[in-house]
Amino acid sequence: MRYLGWVVCFGLSIVSCKNNVQIDKTEARPNIIWLVAEDQSSEFFPMYGDSSIALPNLEMLAKDGVVYDNAYAPVPVCAPARSSLITGMYPATLGTHNMRTYSKTPKDYFDKLGITNYSPIVPEGVRMFTEYLREVGYYTTNNSKEDYNFRGLDSAWDISGSKAQWTGRKEGQPFFAVYNFGVCHESGIWKHTDSEKFVNRDSIPVPPIFPQNDTVIRNDLATNYSNLKRMDNQIGSLLKELKESGMYDNTIIFFYGDHGGPFPRYKRALYETGLRVPLIVKFLGNKKQADRSSDFISFVDFAPSVLSLAGIKAPQIMQGMARFGKYEAPKREYIFSTSDRFDGNVDRIRAVRYGKYKYIRNFNINTSNALDVAYRMQMPMMRQLKKLHEENQLDENAAKWFHTPKPVEELYNLEEDPYELHNMAASEDLVATLDHLRSALDNWMVEINDLGNTTEKELNARWLINGKAPKLNPIQFELKNKVYILKSDKKDATIIWRYPSQKNWNIYTQPLAIDSTVVAKSVRIGFQDSDVVTLQAQNLKSKNNTP
Repeated sequence: MRYLGWVVCFGLSIVSCKNNVQIDKTEARPNIIWLVAEDQSSEFFPMYGDSSIALPNLEMLAKDGVVYDNAYAPVPVCAPARSSLITGMYPATLGTHNMRTYSKTPKDYFDKLGITNYSPIVPEGVRMFTEYLREVGYYTTNNSKEDYNFRGLDSAWDISGSKAQWTGRKEGQPFFAVYNFGVCHESGIWKHTDSEKFVNRDSIPVPPIFPQNDTVIRNDLATNYSNLKRMDNQIGSLLKELKESGMYDNTIIFFYGDHGGPFPRYKRALYETGLRVPLIVKFLGNKKQADRSSDFISFVDFAPSVLSLAGIKAPQIMQGMARFGKYEAPKREYIFSTSDRFDGNVDRIRAVRYGKYKYIRNFNINTSNALDVAYRMQMPMMRQLKKLHEENQLDENAAKWFHTPKPVEELYNLEEDPYELHNMAASEDLVATLDHLRSALDNWMVEINDLGNTTEKELNARWLINGKAPKLNPIQFELKNKVYILKSDKKDATIIWRYPSQKNWNIYTQPLAIDSTVVAKSVRIGFQDSDVVTLQAQNLKSKNNTP
């Protein structure tokens, strides 16, 4: 098969056909890997000062790379956070801010919420950023969790699933690979509650937001440290494979958590415990200007940063900024984050960090932060905290999480109060700081078109037709000068094609000359795929049969 767009994909063009994305035609394409720890805060790792357990493989990676002290998820739960990672957009702009919107969860889950299982129709021009990588020749793999709070597209990955490996690429082809480590997920606390512990539960530090001498609390904390050890072993196997294949030095490696830790007041909480994540970046040849960085980095910055490292300037629609690479942007001044629905519980909160200060605004002051999330109630620690609260046996710090009414505004000095226990919103000395952050948050919510004030029933009515996602029209095609020209009437849809015998799809970027029948369709976030059309072979011969 002869594909005329192949040469273009390897960098002889300056501008992509989508969104006028600028591509450096001379840029070398580095290999890039994301290692993703599920449900982990930075404070549990030795590179952030916790010596409770050795993680030799991650510590080695940190020695070779840069440790970032201020990396943040925009939402403290997985699916909304992952929607940000894959698009470079804030979930509150995409409509993915509620946990969950789209899922393979049984229908009765959504029936109880009075909404439909839906993929938000994202703003025009928003794409899964891996499409841009594939257009310039990258082999993209995801192993194995997606969970973007919308239906994933066939255009995003060459392969996604438990068998996805970068080793499936063509010789010399650059790759972008994601590996998710679920052993340290929230569910791992109760799944491994009776498993072997690699730390002494009586000697580990207990955060001041929990009872200090409770055996249930300490056992769950010890379980998490032990799960981190299990994860480190898995990461070590992958790093060993890279080194043995000679790929380690010429691969950029990110290690990060997909949001804060698995515990109550961590996951699903807009405090630092729920938002701040570990981040290590090892650059090519292990080159670096410093061992650590205090720069602010948000998940919205990850997509444009990867594109920048690959010599691609991110499209203007992306709300994030490149933190590394050819198109590195100025340092970020603010970190913004949101909270909305978690399963059947709605608690709209917005927050902004600037310098050492954190401002939080609560929209539902009569809703306790200790939301009654059924999934979390499987955790022994959560059941124990609830029991102690009902018996009035929690100390002041631990009890604050349960209090109502919540203050409308919270203000914290994170340098002096890292666990955000002393609200300074009423401090006369910080009136100017409060006004500044209040205005910054107001302006941001307007700027990003924050959908948090719109009910999901209203969003369903806006996006769905008779309870279903709209469907893209079939692509139009024309045979001209012995090549197929493909078009979609939805201008920001992505057209993809493949052999009928293939599983993975190719992204259409240039007219196709084919000597074997192929099928094609268009895809877009929030829409059902168009019907597949068949393009018949024209018996065109070529010495180059590379698809």
